[in-house]
Amino acid sequence: MAMKPGLTRRVFLRRGATGALGLAGVGLLSACAPSAPATKPAETKPAAPAATTAPAAATKPADTKPAETKPAAPAATTAPAAAAKPAEAAKPAEAAKPAEAAKPAAKSEPKLGAQLIGKLEGPTVMTDAAAIPKSFKEAPALADLVKAGKLPPVEQRVGSEPIVLKPLNETGKYGGTWRHGFTGPGDQWNGFRNASGPDHLLFWDYTGEKIVPNIAKSIEEQDGGKTFILKLRKGHKWSDGQPFTADDFVFGYEELFLNKELYAAGSPLLSINGKPGKLEKVDETTIKFSFPEPYYLFPSVLAGTTAISSHSYAGDPSGVPILSPAHYLKQFLPKFATQATVDELAKAAGFDNWVNHFKAKNSWQLNPDLPSLTPWKLVTPINTPNWTWERNPYSVWVDTDGNQLPYIDKIQFQLAENLEVLNLRAIAGEYDMQSRHLDMGKLPVFLENQQKGNYRMQLDIGDNGADCGLKYNLSFDADPEISKWITNADFRRAIGLGVDRDQINETFWLGTGTSGSVAPSEANKYNPGPEYRTMWAKLDVAKSNEMLDKLGLDKKDGEGFRLRTDGKGRLSLVLDTWGGQF
Repeated sequence: MAMKPGLTRRVFLRRGATGALGLAGVGLLSACAPSAPATKPAETKPAAPAATTAPAAATKPADTKPAETKPAAPAATTAPAAAAKPAEAAKPAEAAKPAEAAKPAAKSEPKLGAQLIGKLEGPTVMTDAAAIPKSFKEAPALADLVKAGKLPPVEQRVGSEPIVLKPLNETGKYGGTWRHGFTGPGDQWNGFRNASGPDHLLFWDYTGEKIVPNIAKSIEEQDGGKTFILKLRKGHKWSDGQPFTADDFVFGYEELFLNKELYAAGSPLLSINGKPGKLEKVDETTIKFSFPEPYYLFPSVLAGTTAISSHSYAGDPSGVPILSPAHYLKQFLPKFATQATVDELAKAAGFDNWVNHFKAKNSWQLNPDLPSLTPWKLVTPINTPNWTWERNPYSVWVDTDGNQLPYIDKIQFQLAENLEVLNLRAIAGEYDMQSRHLDMGKLPVFLENQQKGNYRMQLDIGDNGADCGLKYNLSFDADPEISKWITNADFRRAIGLGVDRDQINETFWLGTGTSGSVAPSEANKYNPGPEYRTMWAKLDVAKSNEMLDKLGLDKKDGEGFRLRTDGKGRLSLVLDTWGGQF
């Protein structure tokens, strides 16, 4: 197995590859959804990390940093005032007209993909204590519950140190339902990218390059990177109104993370060089993480979508919680409720053991009774036809005018029997914002139906380097001949020069990608220099053949195929592909 290409949209760090395409994610923004308030696409799109955290994100849709379609924070994702009006969605300035999209672009005009790609933008997390509003407002439905004595006043619910977001364009309006499509119980990432907030302890700003506060108010590095002090927000509460404190970390770490019955493999993310760190409570709002060696990447681990970065991610199969609502979950653990009790509860719920029952109870996408820290609270689980969330009355996010976020009342995912059905519904304008599962191959059809479906198409910016690339399995050792060549840099470079990236781009992504190497784009601070974007990544068959000849692969069979140097026939590399266009 000589080469392994990967095709993904949500990879934080990417490693070795000879050739690649930097792709743009596709997203659909509905201009006038019957059940949602009129909004400008810029605000209904899932926004960048800062939006997700602050609250926003799509994802980011896939993983790249979408400027217009990535999941945004409640402020951006939900700020109807900042989303596009129906009439604007159909204007040429907002999206190419169907007729124009079908015509070959003039030499002086940018390619189709470039016409649809927006710019990076998102809400801002305000870190100055002076930015905390002096008074707060809330959604009408919550105000009614306060009047009825069923909820405490909003200023008590958001706490004294809320997450303050400066909206991208203007303050939003309350109300509406954000309609999505999803594919079933295994599609939890659809919810993580759009409804989880996210509830990461830290997060990234909308550029994806700067770590900003989120659920945690701050993080301080001490002892040369061996110690990190995490500060929580005073008055922060779970969605059921119970206090969220350092005790939830102690519980998550000691009773869950270290519990080998629950998580036999644990997680390497709380270790450095194989040496485990530890978590300790300092006071009600302070946690200390200690490591035996400097762990400079730790803040990034808490800001990224990782196994230990948030409570909602504990519901993913790879999640290993270091925080969870102790007051709710203790009833499902043998240590606090007796073995007989938890076994009986598991059996009554249809589980074969208490471990699986506990994990289901701590699953953000499965258990509506589970207290959460996300802007929206689960109402109906992912294993139903309508996966639904409603606003969390105790959401800790507010905008700079003091409005408790999110603006949107409800997020609803409708089950699609298959991807074709989901795409057809999107084309029919049945979704307010959809990015995940949209088929890039259907882009012409989406463009042709923009006015009829009353939506606008946008492509996300991707400056991560490559969504599609050749990745070599450098640890392959089953065949010494193959191993010899794939571990040779000049061999990999020669292969890179033999790949027609432009043809791949036009054939599979309709020209919406940018061909080049896996080096980050020039807009990314990690770009080593503009020359690296094309180095060994331009089609040059003559140079490729010359390099292979010089390496000793100059002998060929009667059909022109190069021969192995060990006399065992043709040199053949197996290329595994992961196909996906959404």
